[in-house]
Amino acid sequence: MTFSLSTAVSAFLFLGCLALIFSEKLHRTIVAVAGAVLMVIAGLILGFYNEAQALSSIDFNTLGLLFGMMLLVAMLEPTGFFEFLAVWVGKMSKGKAGLLLFLLALVTSLVSMFLDNVTTVVLIAPVTILICEILGFSPQPFLISEAILSNIGGISTLVGDPPNVLIASAAGFTFVDFIVHSFPLIIVVWFSAYAMLSWMFRKELRQPSPNAEAVQSLNPQDAYTDQPTARKALIVIGIAVIFFFLEELLEIRPAIIALAAASLALIWIRPNISDLLKRIQWEILLFFAGLFVMIGGIQQAGVLDIFTSLIVQLVSLSPALAGLILLWSVALLSAIVDNIPITITLIPIIQHLVLPGSNPSFLWWALVFGAGLGGNGTIIGSTANVVVVGLSEKTRLPITSQTWNKRGLPVMLLSCLVTSILYWLTLPTFF
Repeated sequence: MTFSLSTAVSAFLFLGCLALIFSEKLHRTIVAVAGAVLMVIAGLILGFYNEAQALSSIDFNTLGLLFGMMLLVAMLEPTGFFEFLAVWVGKMSKGKAGLLLFLLALVTSLVSMFLDNVTTVVLIAPVTILICEILGFSPQPFLISEAILSNIGGISTLVGDPPNVLIASAAGFTFVDFIVHSFPLIIVVWFSAYAMLSWMFRKELRQPSPNAEAVQSLNPQDAYTDQPTARKALIVIGIAVIFFFLEELLEIRPAIIALAAASLALIWIRPNISDLLKRIQWEILLFFAGLFVMIGGIQQAGVLDIFTSLIVQLVSLSPALAGLILLWSVALLSAIVDNIPITITLIPIIQHLVLPGSNPSFLWWALVFGAGLGGNGTIIGSTANVVVVGLSEKTRLPITSQTWNKRGLPVMLLSCLVTSILYWLTLPTFF
């Protein structure tokens, strides 16, 4: 990499913004937007970046997919569908803690395959706390397990986790690619993580419920506030999922599918637009846009070239070793900082690799697994973790950082180990 004032200034701006994001002294969206503006100003002054390049650096496929799915979730959320699921699971458990843990974890993971993890736990965790209070169980094992297994379940599909959306857009992966390459591996990882969580919480799960009959009196249908709307939203989401499977055959980008599905739902359901737009997570979309602009700036200034050359040298020695090092490095970083900025930083580095005799697909999958699994390690590793911890503060036994580390870190290390073994054994399929 040729050192110049442009590279120094762009690198300083980007690293300074990352430090502020990781310190959480300012909201990450504020930092991303301000950093993007400063990067463009610096680029105009020093001649390495301009407004047109900044706009072209924004991945509208990623933002369109996220926005479309957010609209669908915003229409489904107030109908009571997710509360219906949780109450139904509570009845199915018949007051048995072990069965309740499995069912809640399974439902949460299945939902997180199609909705982002934060939305999933925001909707299901409060009902989990209510069911645990009725049954006389400590909600700690259930909330921690839901967050961890939701994070793992989200890795299995293109739309299940924000890093997946980012990576798929950059690498050209389809919904089917994730079903073929990620879903089978994540099933094994999910059961290994569930087994460890069940063993670690075995004492709490052996406690019988003093109010097992109380939950049987609940009627899941009472949770619905608008069943006709829920039915319409679910039909549209089902159609979208079908088209996600066909996107490669029909040559349609995921963003177009999500936005088309959202448009259909808007026309069919006709929600109150003002209320609907209040439920959209605009701060996430602005955060992504700002980071895209900053990454575009350091890319134009040549900052990423040195990292690209290092990865090329490592891959030339051993592709398997390079993939495993990337997986573990990203996982360990994601345990202490948010996985989204890490993912966005690494994407252009992998995207511009020129590997003799091979392509970087195996590195993309290492990034998917590392970013998705690493967040389980600590209380701040995933936004879903932070949400669950915040909700637990309203209960008799709040989840502390020490409590999370005792459960989450071992699960993260086991998950990464299992994934590493499977990744190494099936490496040729990832090329």
